[in-house]
Amino acid sequence: MNKRRDFLKNTALMAGASLVMGTAPLLASAREIHAGKGVMKLRFKPYTLQLNHVFTLATSSRSTTPVVLTELEYNGVIGYGEASMPPYLGESHETVMKFLAKVDLAKFDDPFEMENILNYIDQLEPGNRAAKAAVDIALHDLVGKIMKKPWYKIWGYDASTTPDTSFTIGIDTPEMIRKKVKEAEPYKILKVKLGRDTDKAMIETIRGVSDKPICVDVNQGWTDKAFALDMAHWLHEKGVVFIEQGMPKERVDDNAWLTQNSPIPTIGDESVQRLDDVLKAHQVYSGINIKLMKCTGMREAHRMLELGKALNMKIMIGCMTETSCAISAAAQLAPMVDWADLDGALLIGNDVYKGMDVVNGKITLNDQPGLGLKKIKNY
Repeated sequence: MNKRRDFLKNTALMAGASLVMGTAPLLASAREIHAGKGVMKLRFKPYTLQLNHVFTLATSSRSTTPVVLTELEYNGVIGYGEASMPPYLGESHETVMKFLAKVDLAKFDDPFEMENILNYIDQLEPGNRAAKAAVDIALHDLVGKIMKKPWYKIWGYDASTTPDTSFTIGIDTPEMIRKKVKEAEPYKILKVKLGRDTDKAMIETIRGVSDKPICVDVNQGWTDKAFALDMAHWLHEKGVVFIEQGMPKERVDDNAWLTQNSPIPTIGDESVQRLDDVLKAHQVYSGINIKLMKCTGMREAHRMLELGKALNMKIMIGCMTETSCAISAAAQLAPMVDWADLDGALLIGNDVYKGMDVVNGKITLNDQPGLGLKKIKNY
């Protein structure tokens, strides 16, 4: 057991080192080309996203999501960022604004010092992951724009290999479920929220009007492992592709048992927040769901992806309810994942940006630099 643990630890260290070494030379080269000194100016403002439908999960419901939109300017070039704060993250307009007000970028005169800048941001205070992501995303957009390349190209990814995105259907009445399935007609896979006593009725209602593949997100709603396994077999018969966070994250042994016995893959979500959690999730889940708001942004999400792949785990890239800014940031990783759930901007009625597009259900990246964003609305 100790040898195996050491092997996994060494695998993690090698994957992390490889990742840093893989990106650093490219940034160093770009830094030489774009050498110069300037002042980075961080601006931020609260905004509230309006959902098209009330969004109901196993434990809560909401019709809005607070976000804070950021801009990072350097020598006339502006990078866009975003913090999205669904309730379970424990962040709010107030906490994010308070954190960002403490950020002092005056000590950095070069945005290509990405490691130093983001290390400073991460160490400024514990927690505040969405707030940190807002700076990380804006910095990536800024550097990509200076380099005149989108991040998926900086990372060496092939845009043609992106997966389809799922379209999320929250817990609701049978009438509303059928309406939402109809609205999801352009999408090839449905993501269904479960975790209440209506789980089977939800799936049966959808199967009454659609035979599309389904993935389910239980949000820790199942508390008995035998019940969870029975549901896994039943869902498998109904054409479900995988189960996301079936049981409470604290129930490590029960989640591992479910994974070992389930006929379909399991994905850790609430249990996999940051890079350190990836190794802990190995052999507890079949795969991991990476979200920028959980892990402080694109830098750590990229490292989580590389480590997960080194451990032969399935990789999913997910999102909160977000504008096209954070969605387009996450989409830069999409060419390398098994599954994607990047529909957050499709669920709102007041997006601020246009960026990554969904064409016939497929995540479609553009060739514009940075995150490929265009501002379409003032805020």
